[in-house]
Amino acid sequence: MEEDISLETPVSDVFIPPSIIEESLLRGDSYTYFSTVPPALLHSDIKPDPDARTTTTTPTGPPCALGVDEAGRGPVLGPMVYGVFYLPLPLSDPLLRETHHFDDSKVLTPAVRSSLMEVLCTSSSDLHASCGWAISALSARDIGAGMLRPAATTYNLNAQAMDATVELIKGVYARGVNIQEIYVDTIGQPAVYQKKLERIFPTAKITVAKKADSLYPCVSAASVCAKVTRDAALETLWKARGRRPGAENSKGEEEEGMGWGSGYPSDGRCTSWLRGNVHPVFGWGPECRFSWGTAKDMLEGPKGTGVKVDWPADDDGDTHKLTDFFAAKNQEPEGDELGTWFGTPAGVEAF
Repeated sequence: MEEDISLETPVSDVFIPPSIIEESLLRGDSYTYFSTVPPALLHSDIKPDPDARTTTTTPTGPPCALGVDEAGRGPVLGPMVYGVFYLPLPLSDPLLRETHHFDDSKVLTPAVRSSLMEVLCTSSSDLHASCGWAISALSARDIGAGMLRPAATTYNLNAQAMDATVELIKGVYARGVNIQEIYVDTIGQPAVYQKKLERIFPTAKITVAKKADSLYPCVSAASVCAKVTRDAALETLWKARGRRPGAENSKGEEEEGMGWGSGYPSDGRCTSWLRGNVHPVFGWGPECRFSWGTAKDMLEGPKGTGVKVDWPADDDGDTHKLTDFFAAKNQEPEGDELGTWFGTPAGVEAF
């Protein structure tokens, strides 16, 4: 478990990719980011529309494979990030596996995956010239808000993940990329998930499989894009919200790295930070998933420190009709003068 947590915890000098939009992160907003499509993947006659959800032009560039994976499904802190990665089919194994040694981000050290992401974002690299990628960052606030809706309208995590996946793939198509094969690391039952995607993208060969991030290079690369973006998001949020000026550890030394660790409930640093930074009324900031049991228990459980708030009923019994504020003709005002003066003669003494 300690080894798993260490692999999930970002390095303090993690590469900050262009997929980090600090303003959105600090507001608690969800957002998407698409890299520029390499010119080699587009036919000269295609004019991609980045704002379109679909494309009416049939892509004629080289056939490409696209992989999908996520990072941060289980943490109580930080966003869940979905990533897609695409490149020409013939380059998948030689470029990703043999040259750059991509693998499931969970088995790569934080430093290695950060380095791979930096190479991908370097304009002079072979990855940058041949590959494209995109992410969707689902904020902790929006995840919690969807899951805490009334029962009939609950927007569960699987539905949120499915929608994020579909929108990312549509966005790549809309940019004119000729996606022929799609590989997805499963959420839920692979067959059910695959059927849904086949109905939405009928022209592509779709494979949904468990452990796809280890089996298919483009999914491995997508997992790195998602994981490094989440790592960098946690680092950005920590610098803005988690670190307290002058914070020191037990030895009197200034804190190094992120005091909330990986953001997983199983990480003692995460739960310690939550307990030490809970507001009795507002809980935490938008970096926290309030729908997670860890957060609920700290606020509402038997040992919770949250203050119970009783909201008043919608009808408090002190309502009036509009006509109650008008006096009948020739009727002298009675009762509260300010409640009856409108529409009746009033002298300066009423003010």
